Amino acid sequence: MLRIGMLTSGGDCQALNAAMRGVVKGICSKIKDVEIYGFKEGYKGLIYANFEMLTPKDFSGILTMGGTILGTSRQPFKLMRVPDEKGLDKVEAMKHTYHKLNLNCLVILGGNGTHKTANLLREEGLNIITLPKTIDNDLWGTDMTFGFQSAVDIATNTIDCIHTTATSHSRIFIVEVMGHKVGWVTLHAGIAGGADIILIPEIPYDIEVVAEAIRRRTEAGKHFTILAVAEGAISKKDAKLSKKEYKEKLRNRKYPSIAYEVAEELKERTGQEIRITVPGHTQRGGSPCPYDRVLATRLGAAAAELIMTEQYGYMVGIRNGETTKVPLKEVAGKLKTVQPDSGIVQEAKITGISFGDK
Repeated sequence: MLRIGMLTSGGDCQALNAAMRGVVKGICSKIKDVEIYGFKEGYKGLIYANFEMLTPKDFSGILTMGGTILGTSRQPFKLMRVPDEKGLDKVEAMKHTYHKLNLNCLVILGGNGTHKTANLLREEGLNIITLPKTIDNDLWGTDMTFGFQSAVDIATNTIDCIHTTATSHSRIFIVEVMGHKVGWVTLHAGIAGGADIILIPEIPYDIEVVAEAIRRRTEAGKHFTILAVAEGAISKKDAKLSKKEYKEKLRNRKYPSIAYEVAEELKERTGQEIRITVPGHTQRGGSPCPYDRVLATRLGAAAAELIMTEQYGYMVGIRNGETTKVPLKEVAGKLKTVQPDSGIVQEAKITGISFGDK
């Protein structure tokens, strides 16, 4: 009897269901005697033993379904060693649930914080396999995470739709794209959507440089400008602040988000009318795009192979188009950021896109 537990943790995204389906179909195509324990709401379900017994039929018809059939929640890694309000040791509780159900392994789908906790459980002696889920594409050890391309498609469509109204009204439009710490979604959607200016966390911007880029477009007879701005974009001035000082500024900021701050500063400098669009959680929603369905299925199948050969302690990633296993201890705590001198950034600049840096 093979007993596997599954949970999805952190923010939801497209293709979580497709990835779980890949794992289950991969295992059940070779092994008939399998028990599947689905933990509800991420690590919370593992901590409080809130689970549901699932069968292969539960994973049929979910390839195209967004979200997660197991539900999810955010359980910050920094609080995992902190007892809950009733004094419960969360790590010991998770280990107890695992051993009480006599699991052979636990399959965990999630992003950076999720992988830190997954590695902690590995260090505590549990058999762990993880899959790289995040729209941010910021997990170290894999070229691509599932959910990313679907989010890019949605953000790109938003920018595409903005083009017609921007040209009709000769306005500046700012599209604020998800991405607090990294700018992968904004970068790809900005290029794909034909944005004129892209602002991402990894490249602090100078608002005067941004304003000058708009003035040059106006002088060239182009009476609209589209900015793709990551929600974590930061000015050069703010980038010089300490982490504590910057957090304090954000707490006291009068703007709902960075897009509104950029808009006000640009209006002062250009005198042009500015509109803001925030697609927000639509970037996490809906059906996964075909690319993500394929990627998630491949990663799930590769995870199934590792489980059947009892190779634990790995994240299943993809490198150079091929699935690969990456030691969890090498993944946990590492962030894959956009490098300012990378080819994609330099090539975007060659086409005339401004990143507000120079």
